[in-house]
Amino acid sequence: MRSTRTGRTTSATSTTGRTLLSALAIGGLALGASACGGSDGGKSTPSASASTSAQSGGGVQLPKLNGEKIEVAAVWTGAEQANFVKVLKEFESRTGATVTFVPAQDPIVNFLGTKIAGGSPPDVAMLPQVGAIQQAVAKKWAKPASPEAKAQLAANYSKVWQDLGAVDGTQYGVYFKAANKSLVWYNTKVFQNAGVTPPATWKDFLSTADTISASGVTPVSVGGADGWTLTDWFENVYLSQAGPDKYDQLAKHAIKWTDPSVKDALTTLAQLFGKPNLIAGGTDGALQTEFPASVTQTFTGGDQPKAGMVFEGDFAAVNIAETSAKVGTDAKAFPFPAVGDKAPVVTGGDAAVALKDTKGAQALLTWLASTDAAKIAASSGGFISPNKALDAAAYPNDVQRGIAKALIAAGDNVRFDMSDQAPQSFGGTPGKGEWKDLQDFLKNPSDIAGTQSKLEADAAAAFKN
Repeated sequence: MRSTRTGRTTSATSTTGRTLLSALAIGGLALGASACGGSDGGKSTPSASASTSAQSGGGVQLPKLNGEKIEVAAVWTGAEQANFVKVLKEFESRTGATVTFVPAQDPIVNFLGTKIAGGSPPDVAMLPQVGAIQQAVAKKWAKPASPEAKAQLAANYSKVWQDLGAVDGTQYGVYFKAANKSLVWYNTKVFQNAGVTPPATWKDFLSTADTISASGVTPVSVGGADGWTLTDWFENVYLSQAGPDKYDQLAKHAIKWTDPSVKDALTTLAQLFGKPNLIAGGTDGALQTEFPASVTQTFTGGDQPKAGMVFEGDFAAVNIAETSAKVGTDAKAFPFPAVGDKAPVVTGGDAAVALKDTKGAQALLTWLASTDAAKIAASSGGFISPNKALDAAAYPNDVQRGIAKALIAAGDNVRFDMSDQAPQSFGGTPGKGEWKDLQDFLKNPSDIAGTQSKLEADAAAAFKN
């Protein structure tokens, strides 16, 4: 995922919310992600045994692909890329194919457009947005998934995850990676020194922020330089406050962004964004802070970090691992506070889509939909699979196991992240659409009506309705 950004799907049912709360409580409100070794540049070598057998010891059957070269593009870097390469290496050992990881730029659809125009598309692309899958299909880039890949999906995935990868009833995408994006990470020393505990409601969250501020530490870190973090703030507030039905309508642009429910959510966000003293670096500082720095600055500086807490997904543990803070002791997390009756649960995912209708590309989709592939990725840490057949024991710690169980328990109640469902020009492009409009809102949170008007104009242009 975009480390960061994959992450995004939404479930608002009370059962799911309670399940997640319980999972976090059992895990000590700490999310762990194990760091892994560096990658080999994305290129891996098939094992000698692959030429004689392509049968999986775990059940999935793959064809012999001796000598075939496959390219797979994704925006992942660092630990996420290295973990994915482990999955690709096992595919090589089972098939005899040679797989090359192609680093892609964000937004990936633009990157793929350039590659396709140049006559050199990758065989498979990992797409972090539902809208990107739809766009790839509309441009006739994407190839339908094979019967073998669909069989793995039917066996291992709930219907909602299959539907998210389908366009007009045809299966294209295989969701490989998911994320929980309804978490607030906090510096335990800051909370202890301020005498506060994790808040459960938005009202308590604001009160906690005020208390932390009074203790001498700026309470909240916001990575506003990355517009997608602001869409996640909005989506969590909106889902909890407006409810899942309204959420679904706004995601499809069935209601306008000038709807009163949007005004209510922006008004709620302004209770935080409108107080620069509660945000690390103030408004200007937040707009210049990228997501990774928003995390690391919360867990560096000893008793005087730049912020006491930071909102974002389970994948933030990867960034925390870059500091001296230890997840579970120095760094813990609590669920995004309830604005309405229920706390929100937002998650997202990355789907593999074939851009070439080759035996190798389709075999890789089949592999990525299998429990065997999910098990390798899960054991590396910093990864959650939507594969319901995966044994939770594959995860390296109780917290990740709890989060994964909550995701699976949501079943068909999961709703994908709103901005990731939108056309990329609105919900997934830096400096444009929703990302830019919410950055402007962070800069001037008193202009709620103006923000709504800009959001609606950009949404209408993107959705063409």
